[in-house]
Amino acid sequence: MRDSSLEILDHTVVRNSGYSSEVGRSDADFGFAFNDSKFSDRLLCIEIVSEPLGFTPDGEGSISLATWDPNRKRRREDITRENVFTAIDIAAGYSDEQSLNHPDHFLNDNGMNNENQDEEESHSPLVTRVKTIHISSPILAAKSIFFYKLFSNGMKESEQHNVNLRINASEEAAFMELLNFIYSNTLTSNSAPALLDVLMAADKFEVSSCMRHCSSLLRNLPMTTESALLYLNLPSSVSMAEAVKPLTDAAKQFLIVRYKDITKSQDEILNLPLSGFKAILSSDNLQVPCEDAIYDFVLKWARIHYPKMEERREILTTRLAKCIRFPYMTCKKLRKVMTCDDFDPKFAQKVVLEALFFKAESESETPDKNPNLPRAYKIRPVKVIGFNLTRQQCIVYVDLKREECVSLVPSGTIYTEVFHLGGKGFILAARVMDQQNLGHCFGLFLATQEKMLGSFAVDYEFGARSKPNEEYVSKYKGTYDFIGARSNAVGCKNLFGIPWNSFIAEESVYFINGVVHLRAQLTIRQSK
Repeated sequence: MRDSSLEILDHTVVRNSGYSSEVGRSDADFGFAFNDSKFSDRLLCIEIVSEPLGFTPDGEGSISLATWDPNRKRRREDITRENVFTAIDIAAGYSDEQSLNHPDHFLNDNGMNNENQDEEESHSPLVTRVKTIHISSPILAAKSIFFYKLFSNGMKESEQHNVNLRINASEEAAFMELLNFIYSNTLTSNSAPALLDVLMAADKFEVSSCMRHCSSLLRNLPMTTESALLYLNLPSSVSMAEAVKPLTDAAKQFLIVRYKDITKSQDEILNLPLSGFKAILSSDNLQVPCEDAIYDFVLKWARIHYPKMEERREILTTRLAKCIRFPYMTCKKLRKVMTCDDFDPKFAQKVVLEALFFKAESESETPDKNPNLPRAYKIRPVKVIGFNLTRQQCIVYVDLKREECVSLVPSGTIYTEVFHLGGKGFILAARVMDQQNLGHCFGLFLATQEKMLGSFAVDYEFGARSKPNEEYVSKYKGTYDFIGARSNAVGCKNLFGIPWNSFIAEESVYFINGVVHLRAQLTIRQSK
């Protein structure tokens, strides 16, 4: 039969079949009932031990609130939530807080005195104090899945009046704060270390509302590199929780913004731990020359932190390779990946082949095949499709984000990486140009990489995707004679034939999901 005292939470739904999703969402303030026998149906006896639970001489074991049974030594990962609590009768003579100077105040399951325990059990932590708190099981069960299971599992201990709980002395303050929150929805702690302790306790006792509250308070505190790394290095059970995700996201964003230009903070970034390093490299807006630079930077970090080859290969393959956007690396650098000893040969072959297939396929065939977008490279990557038929031809694709185009004003230039046609190196350059009567306009140009011997003619045609069909439309074409021993560049000062403000506007037909897609079709006509 359902306990009638549950009716005080008339907005909370508790069904016999299990723990409702509504439980734990109560915002009611029951602070008046905290540790008050008149509004309580049980007595919580908190045994406070002097050393970490699960302590063993060889250093193994768990920390904090994970292990409760004093007669067993177990690794934290072996502890399940179902057996975390031990609900047993406590001697009726407990006062509100009683000091226990000897472990023989406790009896084991067989009623034997602790002095008769075997050698292994002699390492059980010393219980120094017992604090008793009057609690209301409906209030605790409404906020904590742990307590809900404890009070409703149908076992003998779920019906006992006294509930025994064992924690480390260092966790006492956090646990008391958690109990206070369960009753009043408020915390007195306001420092990052104290809030983190409460957050850890809330995770172990599955009080999601307290986790959300701690996460919110921590996000409102000034963020530093040290605190951001601390949040990212929370135990996985905490950091992966939905309630804590806004905090870890804020920590990642702080590091991304702080180290946006990695060329200016290389030494500092190289000293960061794995979690911080990965957070920075996850950004689409890193200011780096090209993805080749990211590849070299990742290798440098891995060699510093993992000097042993076997460990370095493991961390690169399983953790850091995801941070490298291989499809946007140059073919020259991809060849070096194939011969790099830091990568497993089979893994290197796989990522390089995938990158080359991505580069080889046409723009229309690959919009969803690469999970990563290009970053805000100072040197933009291109996708090149080459043809060697009667004449040497290629099609070059390059994408620019709206914010990259905005950064061109008033006199910026975006260059692409070098691509080759007929053994000659070329680049594309986008820049803002001034045109009479129109002011700023978007210009696109084709240039040779360096001065070359001999002369040759190139047919070129520039195009862009546009709405509503989102297909490529030719915008400008011509023929140009590239003559050696001089700087060579050709293009269009106003590719779209409209003023800059019309081109960059939100309603512009040339930006598709915030990206302008450009195409250059090149053919070498003849050599002289």
